[in-house]
Amino acid sequence: MDRECVSLLPGVCEVLAASGRSLPDDTSLEKLLDWFSGLTEAGGSLLEACPCLLEFTSTVVHNTASDPGVLSFTLRLTGLMAATEDGFKKLQERSVLNQVFRLKHWQEAGLWEDPCLRIGWIQGLRSMLQHPKALGFFVQSDFIDPLLQLQTDTSLFVASAANQMLAHILLFFQPVSSLGCNGGDKKEEEEDDDGRTHTSAEYTAAVTAISEYLKVSLVPKKYTKLRQSLQILKLLALLLAQAGPPLWDKLLHTVADSLEELVTAGCSQLTLPLMDVILAACSSSGADGRVPDQRVGRLLSAMLNVNKPADLIHAAAAFLRRGHHDIVHTTRAVRILLLPLHIVTGQTLLGTNTTADEHQSSVVEQLKCKTSCISIICVCLTNAPRITLSPSSVLPCPPDLIITAVLSLLRICSGISSSSSSSSSSSSSSSSTGCSEVCRNVISSGKVQKCALEALTALNSSPGAEEKISEVFTVLMQYLDNPDSDPTVLHKSFQAVVKWTSVSTDLSFATDQLRRDLVEIVKKRACDMRWEVRDSTVEFLGHLAGVPVSVSTAEEVCDASHVLLGGCCTTPLLKEALQDTESYVRASAVSALAKSLAHGWQQGTALSEEETEIVSRLLEILSQDTEGFPRRAVVQYFISWFSSRSSSASPPASSASLLKQCVRSVLSQGSADLDWEVKVHTLELAELVLDEAFSGHRGYRKGSDAPRAPQHPYGVVSEQTYTLHTRTEGAESALAGVVKLGVISALLSGLVDCDRPVGLKACRLLVTLRDTVCPDAAAAVATVSCELPGSGWGQEIRKTLGMKRSDIAAERGIGGANEGGDGGSVSVCEALRSLGLDERLDVLAQSSDHIHNSPLSLLQDILTTSAARTHPDTQPGQEVIVDCY
Repeated sequence: MDRECVSLLPGVCEVLAASGRSLPDDTSLEKLLDWFSGLTEAGGSLLEACPCLLEFTSTVVHNTASDPGVLSFTLRLTGLMAATEDGFKKLQERSVLNQVFRLKHWQEAGLWEDPCLRIGWIQGLRSMLQHPKALGFFVQSDFIDPLLQLQTDTSLFVASAANQMLAHILLFFQPVSSLGCNGGDKKEEEEDDDGRTHTSAEYTAAVTAISEYLKVSLVPKKYTKLRQSLQILKLLALLLAQAGPPLWDKLLHTVADSLEELVTAGCSQLTLPLMDVILAACSSSGADGRVPDQRVGRLLSAMLNVNKPADLIHAAAAFLRRGHHDIVHTTRAVRILLLPLHIVTGQTLLGTNTTADEHQSSVVEQLKCKTSCISIICVCLTNAPRITLSPSSVLPCPPDLIITAVLSLLRICSGISSSSSSSSSSSSSSSSTGCSEVCRNVISSGKVQKCALEALTALNSSPGAEEKISEVFTVLMQYLDNPDSDPTVLHKSFQAVVKWTSVSTDLSFATDQLRRDLVEIVKKRACDMRWEVRDSTVEFLGHLAGVPVSVSTAEEVCDASHVLLGGCCTTPLLKEALQDTESYVRASAVSALAKSLAHGWQQGTALSEEETEIVSRLLEILSQDTEGFPRRAVVQYFISWFSSRSSSASPPASSASLLKQCVRSVLSQGSADLDWEVKVHTLELAELVLDEAFSGHRGYRKGSDAPRAPQHPYGVVSEQTYTLHTRTEGAESALAGVVKLGVISALLSGLVDCDRPVGLKACRLLVTLRDTVCPDAAAAVATVSCELPGSGWGQEIRKTLGMKRSDIAAERGIGGANEGGDGGSVSVCEALRSLGLDERLDVLAQSSDHIHNSPLSLLQDILTTSAARTHPDTQPGQEVIVDCY
């Protein structure tokens, strides 16, 4: 521990012990505990390093007028000091533990009613319970009963802490041999140093008391006790998932009857927590080659046979989500989840050779209620993709029939058809089950439409999907053309089109009529009054351009937008969207353009006149757009263009020349942008230029910073892996080239930027460049210079260089250099050597509060605050606040 901290700690303890009211910043107590916890975890002894803490604890405990926050802090600190056996022994010798944790003391003082104190008591004991001696003290002090009572405390924070405390006691102190059965290694089983190899009497007593409490309290006696049952079920799920065989058997044996009573009670609010418990027991029951417990199987069967349809559906969904490989119960769960879709759509999802499902009538009645109908249908839709991937032995129908059912449901929702007409083979059964009444509940339901479209999107990878493409596109085109579709439904419809397009590698399903219809729909939606729809349409064009499609002739590959839209409307529509009044749409248009033009960049084809106009427009957006999103997207566009060039296909001279001009312009404008993300992306472009220029030079390290993945939805970086040309020219030629493009100016500008991410990125790149070109010390390299502007970042750079030169001159005993106030140029190598990049990088790499984020600063703040509050000369209204880090 820092010596200065040790010298200040007694004063801080005195301040805290004397405080009759809260500190101005009560988080300072949490910060102190964090510091003490760190010292303990590092293997230090708090009592040896800070002997004043012992006296502080005794003083505070006997001063019942202390602030409750300080009292709670003292309880937690005491537990921390007693977390080691040596610390525990010392505190026991001084009778501190009895004083601090004795419940009667706090109750008689009238302080137990404060939840702050109760949670401090719980957390202090939990910190202490890290060794058998602490458990013995806990049990012998009769703390189990109070802890059990706190499970239902009026404060949710206290109840939650008490709940976690019970789990800690049972799991932490269980025999190591039990842990070994749940994955503990042999070495751990053989170790006996921690005293946990054999079950102690104290642990047995704790397990018995807690298990009996769980048994008695699990079933709510009245509705008001429901929260207690929820809390206990949450605890049981945690315990059964992590407990070894002896504890697992003890817990399950004790609470099995109560769990069965809960299942038969049919309390809907407890369905999912109850399934969590049963499934946790299932996971552990068959682990390590053990025979699955029959009690757990009975509970699961009962849950998958409850009478309430909504509870039945949720239980089946919970079972499937856990991915158990129990064929019997999986088959049951699948039938349960398909039943509502079977009823609503009229598709024979449960097979043709079976009688009606035993729950069909009750499910039909439940579906007649609109609220429950929508909820149940959405749960079934969410699980439909998972069901189609199940083994054929558990499926009652072919997987493609489930896709058909989802399509039928989408038609019903839009009012195109009813279930009675969607399947001629089951029209008679539909009317008999009251399906017409059920269908009215889902017609025009936006929630069901969105859920069904999400399910349909995920079903593109299901077996038999390719045979359903034409039918899928028919329904999706109806949704996209429907004037009543809301923006979210249209967005999800576009997403589904993209996903299903990738199912067929050649798009042979696309008829001329489908292409014409899609072109008309896209043109219409691109002009929609709602900006969300325009944005979704523009995004769709970009995503569609990213789907590769094989062309029948030879091995040629193009994008899906070219095949489906004919390549005639994508670029014009996106070009028009660059003028949109909404910034999100403009940004999406830039992103989509990058994706749609990427194929041509990679092939090295010449830019068309239209593409050249687009480039000019993008540069205008970068310099003139008032919103940050489009400007960020523009920089990412040029990053994508630069990185997408293939080494095997040299671009025409005109395209290469235009790209070089654009890079220079983007680096110049982007580095001066007001948006810090635009500046960071500009530096990413600068890094690509450096990579290309110096990749063939010894010592150059590519990727000096984090991956260049876009951090916002409009970032566009090509997924195409690019190969950089190896340069054989000298370092001076490469350096002169990047200077001419404006890379060095962008890096120097970023180095002194007020935004830390920008400065950090620029500094790292400059260090990489320095380590590459400066060690050579060639005369030619030394002559390469960079122009500095007369103001702004240029002035900052000259000031820094002038200070460095003065320091060097002072060391050599010669006159210092004049930093000057005009522009001019500076040697790049001299600047790289003289800017103190390593020192600056160390500072930038630290968090912004590194100066104040220290225990010493915290202790000084507490003392300063105390002095300011008690000093008679303090000015009215003057306030000293503890630093919050």
